[in-house]
Amino acid sequence: MSDSQPQQPSHSPRNRPAGDGSTPGGAGGDGNGATGRDGATGPRNAREVPEVPGAPRSTAATAAASAESPSTALLLAGARLTDGRTVDVHLGGGRIQAVGTAGSLPAQAVSRVDLTGYLLLPAPAEPHAHGDTALTADSEGPVSYAPDEVQRRATEAALLQLGHGATAVRSHVRIGDVHGLGPLEAVLQARRSLRGLTDLTAVAVPRLLTGVAGADGLAMLRDAVKMGASVIGGCPDLDPDPTGFLEAVLELAAEHGCPVDLHTDGDDPGRLSRLAAMAGGLRPGVSIGPCGGLARLPLDVASRAADQLAAAGVRVTCLPQGDCAALERRGLRTAPVRLLRGAGVRVSAGSGALRDAGNPVGRGDPLEAAYLLASQGGLRATEAYHSVSTAAREAMALPEVRVEAGFPAELLAVRGDRIASVLSLAYSRIVIHRGRVVARTSAVREYCDSAVAVALDLPRQGRMEPGP
Repeated sequence: MSDSQPQQPSHSPRNRPAGDGSTPGGAGGDGNGATGRDGATGPRNAREVPEVPGAPRSTAATAAASAESPSTALLLAGARLTDGRTVDVHLGGGRIQAVGTAGSLPAQAVSRVDLTGYLLLPAPAEPHAHGDTALTADSEGPVSYAPDEVQRRATEAALLQLGHGATAVRSHVRIGDVHGLGPLEAVLQARRSLRGLTDLTAVAVPRLLTGVAGADGLAMLRDAVKMGASVIGGCPDLDPDPTGFLEAVLELAAEHGCPVDLHTDGDDPGRLSRLAAMAGGLRPGVSIGPCGGLARLPLDVASRAADQLAAAGVRVTCLPQGDCAALERRGLRTAPVRLLRGAGVRVSAGSGALRDAGNPVGRGDPLEAAYLLASQGGLRATEAYHSVSTAAREAMALPEVRVEAGFPAELLAVRGDRIASVLSLAYSRIVIHRGRVVARTSAVREYCDSAVAVALDLPRQGRMEPGP
């Protein structure tokens, strides 16, 4: 079996990916350049997507592909939905225009993608990435934080996650210390270079915000928001005054109307209680994660903390694939997802570390996060996928996606017939962002020279005939 890297979509006349022919919307695209708080407005013209200096060759190739497509519509033919129906889906202007039974929609689309054998789903989103540190696990010597290196890593990481299906990524970026705002500036440049392919947004993560040392951090955090960081983050656990850190973050977020997304182990119930009391009612909202420490607390204590978080409307982003390096700890357990959900906490799942110090083998794959929640976290397959798609988009203040007319065309097609099989063998994938194919991963399984395989008619992951 081979599992390829994300490939440039085919440009054959029959299957050429479609652009929307108009100004792309924000995450999900509304045709008018609108966007959620977490998203960046797309370029006015696909030809404005710049080539990324020093980026992997596939980055420039895919960006060039995004600049080509003159077509205005795309027909997804023969797709299977989670309710068992087989349908055709017509996309245009970055949105789903119509959904009908297979063969019922007029074949007016310039481009057509045959999704026979694929399950069509709302695309995942990645609510907890670290683009500035991604892909550094194998670095020899100190990791470079030169702007061009950070931009290259952030770009490559976002493209890897796009290939897995995440059409929107929230990247936590450290600021301060000797690197200042350089890493954030590099990630913001990566965001600009990726417009039209994926929506990348940045969370400014200061180390200290209290005391004499924290004064510089607070000033830098203000500068980060002015530069374009759309979310305010940080690690209260690492500050000598965690409560003072929270006060500073929440005050600045209220001043600028920014969401808050904080790192915390969640092993201090008193600290969680204070956070819930302080964050209640803040708009556009507060997320915390990975909260693995909640799983180590006594059940009654963890339950009270969960009730307080739910009452305050604080979201939790868990990391089923492992820790991230921001907390400077290793081996944390996954947050108690069932307990949190039972209390009414809105829980999403992220990937965390992508081959860095936090997890040297991290994949950055939302479907793997969902698989782990289903196989180890006690969630049903549909609930697990919801945590990396709908719940993740909600946590990122992105528009809801359904495979229904009128919704943003942010979609993922995976070979399989139901969500459980998709999470088990999610090899072949087709990713659709703003109404056009932006990534494709193809896998083929062959049983060579085996009479048994032929006799049993064992399934193949790929098809012999040309795919979409």
